[in-house]
Amino acid sequence: MTSTQTISNKSNARKGSNFTAYEGGARKDWPNHSIEIPGLGKVSGKHFLKDMADLTGCEISINSLPPGAGMPFYHQHQQNEEVYIFIQGKGQMQIDGEVIDVQEGSIVRIAPKGMRTWRNNSNEPLLYIVIQMKENSLNQYGLGDGVVADIAVSWPS
Repeated sequence: MTSTQTISNKSNARKGSNFTAYEGGARKDWPNHSIEIPGLGKVSGKHFLKDMADLTGCEISINSLPPGAGMPFYHQHQQNEEVYIFIQGKGQMQIDGEVIDVQEGSIVRIAPKGMRTWRNNSNEPLLYIVIQMKENSLNQYGLGDGVVADIAVSWPS
């Protein structure tokens, strides 16, 4: 499934030799983002960050689902697991027919083959972040991948 973002501005990115910092906007503005999905048309409230932030190991999207709305189809993935991090509102996810209540602070991981859909069954926007990455690709994690530099911390005045 290929999509096109209609509201995105890569000029909101600052690049260095080892970073990209992208300004995705305030949470209140997340509903203004949209993507175009072939066969479905415009989908409001979704903003993919891979190209905006030059991501190379995962895809991240910021999302806003209005009260009473829901994902209009079931879907699964070929290779990628997804992690949904809910930061505002309440809703429900349906994974392989099982319904899970979600709210601010809920974190749900779904394996690629998990058949999923979700909805906002509350009276406020459901805001969430989705992180998508290849299943079983994480070799180092936590502090195992970090290397502490032998340099004193100093901030410019």
